Amino acid sequence: MLSLSLMRNSNTVIFGRHPVLDAIKAGKTIDKVIIQQGFKGPIEKEIRQLCKEHRIILQQLPKERIARMVDGNHQGIVAFLSLIEYQKLEDILPLVYEQSKVPLFLLLDGVTDVRNFGAIARTAEVMGVQAIVIPRKKSAQINSDAIKASAGALLEIPVCKEASIVAAVEFLQNSGVQVYASDLYAEKGIHHVDFTTPSAIIIGAEGRGVSPSILKMVDETFIIPQVGKTDSLNVSVATGMMLYEVVMQRLDKGLLKK
Repeated sequence: MLSLSLMRNSNTVIFGRHPVLDAIKAGKTIDKVIIQQGFKGPIEKEIRQLCKEHRIILQQLPKERIARMVDGNHQGIVAFLSLIEYQKLEDILPLVYEQSKVPLFLLLDGVTDVRNFGAIARTAEVMGVQAIVIPRKKSAQINSDAIKASAGALLEIPVCKEASIVAAVEFLQNSGVQVYASDLYAEKGIHHVDFTTPSAIIIGAEGRGVSPSILKMVDETFIIPQVGKTDSLNVSVATGMMLYEVVMQRLDKGLLKK
């Protein structure tokens, strides 16, 4: 495993027209490309086409904001390299079944805070989650802060970047995986949900929770019992509580080794 100090010192930002073009064409794993507002011409068109082909997020920002990101002549374009290699959910799930394990996945719906993301990954890895699934857009960037918050877990646990959480839910359900989500309005407590079968849990963004459209897709919702007056838990803390319930159920059924 790479050390955290090495990851913090890695050059994760490249800038300049030809360096960015070369990186995309070379197949580098790129999280996002930013171009300057008003940037037009043949190179701009080529960048747009390459980002579309490689499914890379493309964003436009004012020149002043881009200038604060880099120390040098950015020529109106900046790319952020990923610190990890993303996996494909369609590859991970068969592998889990081949290993005679009961699938357990986390799907993050709009979790954009890197420290929460890292804390979730740390708990997920400890609790035996086989992969974390994130959408291509509206997700926390896996940068050095996220990896630090995960205590290195993001270098261990597979992360699948899918077109959308909707697409991931449909794929899992069609593959025999039950998909669950926490909902403050659910009637069933988490301890009444059977997590001993192939399962995936959707974790919503702090504040708004799981998107209503996605809640309609899940197989079952549950609520974490609360007795205090605060109306919600920190998303990473809530994730830990959910995964603890999963692990305890699977230990009781002999599906995990202590």
